[in-house]
Amino acid sequence: MKGEISFLDHIKELRARLIKSLIVIGIFFIPFIPFANEIYLLVSSPLQQILPANSSMIATEVASPFVAPLKISFFVSLFFSIPYSIIQIWGFVAPGMYQDEKAFAFGIFLSSLVLFYVGVFFSFFVILPLVFNFFTSSAPEGIVLMTDISRYLDFIFSIFFAFGISFEIPVLIFLLCWTGISSVESLALKRPYVLITCFIFGMIITPPDVISQILLALPAYLLFEVGLLCSRIFIQEKKIN
Repeated sequence: MKGEISFLDHIKELRARLIKSLIVIGIFFIPFIPFANEIYLLVSSPLQQILPANSSMIATEVASPFVAPLKISFFVSLFFSIPYSIIQIWGFVAPGMYQDEKAFAFGIFLSSLVLFYVGVFFSFFVILPLVFNFFTSSAPEGIVLMTDISRYLDFIFSIFFAFGISFEIPVLIFLLCWTGISSVESLALKRPYVLITCFIFGMIITPPDVISQILLALPAYLLFEVGLLCSRIFIQEKKIN
């Protein structure tokens, strides 16, 4: 029928939107290249500020001093381009929705984006200083902390990803209750299992240290409670209306 879009047209549109997202990442990345070292110093500041006077960060590979700053610059550009990528995803899925579905989905997209950023910033400004302070203060006497810059990046990226994802828990809980897959009452009865799951999640997704796992598991459980509270409020309003 006239006006209908074929499956091939959908694939072409999706490809075009993906290409646009990649171009925007490149647009952010290119200006960051001259400031790669400064960006790395900024990102490594949680550790640099608490290192003892006789400690420093080191590079165990020849190319690390060049590759590591570029790597962090790329991830920073990816971080800043996420809103545009979300806009492209929204532009792809929104035409197939009804008006009320658009309002609901837009709220989910927006809240997910905000919570992800909050999780990353929370891990950078709160969690990383606590973790690094614990590690440096608990080092045995005579042990000098020398952190490899590449390993440092791997560590903080895993922390950023873990907290960014864990802060999506309220959205997940709300969707489970809103769609009827589960209920607030049913999820509330599963609190002990959720707490154990949070610790297992922290064990799997964070670096292999107890402090990071605990600092992820406890906020994740609190976010579960926040999700229950929001679901109880909004779903009750939905029933009233």
